[in-house]
Amino acid sequence: MNNVIIVAGGKGLRMGNDLPKQFMVVGGKPVLMRTIESFHNFDKSIRIIIALAKDYREHWSSLCKGYGFTVPHEVVDGGETRFHSVKNALDLVGDGLVAVHDAVRPFASNELLHMCFASVKVHQAVIPVIDVTDSLREITDENESKIVDRSKFRLVQTPQVFETKLLKQAYDVEFSDIFTDDASVVEAFGHKIYLVEGEKTNIKITTPFDLQLAKVILN
Repeated sequence: MNNVIIVAGGKGLRMGNDLPKQFMVVGGKPVLMRTIESFHNFDKSIRIIIALAKDYREHWSSLCKGYGFTVPHEVVDGGETRFHSVKNALDLVGDGLVAVHDAVRPFASNELLHMCFASVKVHQAVIPVIDVTDSLREITDENESKIVDRSKFRLVQTPQVFETKLLKQAYDVEFSDIFTDDASVVEAFGHKIYLVEGEKTNIKITTPFDLQLAKVILN
């Protein structure tokens, strides 16, 4: 069985708006609805679990009613961090495969989702990445830096897809500051992470510029 945890606990601070960015409207529809639809369109039977800040449950319910949004999904309380949100949602995840995805990445294509879910059957832990195209510098001291080889780095996206048993075992630990995403939790557990090619259009909407870019992608 395929499962997806969509992490929607963000407060939208970088957007400069009181409304969390997952609720902002792009092309006539809230971002979170578009994200949910991308997984539903990929697999009509996928179990969709939303980790949502408790304070916004009522707002989300009102949005669903107002937009006539009927894609089946379940909601759990988001936690203090992404780690805690995912850990809460894992209690509802069934056997098989589980993806963890950012609520504000609404443009993951069917092709990308198919590649991630197909690859995880072989590698157990898969994440999409894209090349770094800008030059990079490492800060070595307060006023010092040095160039680094950008070919050795990749930008990480979601969905990050795992065998359910593996992810649940990896999350059976206390939180650590090194856990920046789900792959970091699984890697700390001792399992290798397999990389697949991501998509430049699979953007994470976190700033006003991203919101404008999202409108361009839709058009």
